[in-house]
Amino acid sequence: MADVNRGNRPLSPHLTIYRPQLTSVTSILTRITGNALIVGALLIVWWLLAASSSPEYFAVADAVITSFLGDLVMFLSLWALWYHTLAGIRHLIWDNAIGLELETAEKLGWAVVGGSVVLTVLTTIIIM
Repeated sequence: MADVNRGNRPLSPHLTIYRPQLTSVTSILTRITGNALIVGALLIVWWLLAASSSPEYFAVADAVITSFLGDLVMFLSLWALWYHTLAGIRHLIWDNAIGLELETAEKLGWAVVGGSVVLTVLTTIIIM
């Protein structure tokens, strides 16, 4: 049976005293963007299904997708797609044991953040 009296040992660091590093924040953001991409994908699938069903239903779906909120969701989904892609490439680099030094890992983190913003803006300019 486990010893219930564990003595006077310190507790593990908690979020209230832990200072997040760029690598941990970008890792968490990779998971969030991966899940958030589902929303954009579902909207696109809904739009395509509406296009294949009837002109009236497509008009409704198209009005939602092209509204301000729909444009915002699509823009953020585009950023999430670029961010998630670049973070995946960074993890592939790390899987080959390259760039694991703290300074290099931080530079790669900033490259993912900055690169995702730049690629999102460029893609938006090209699409429009």
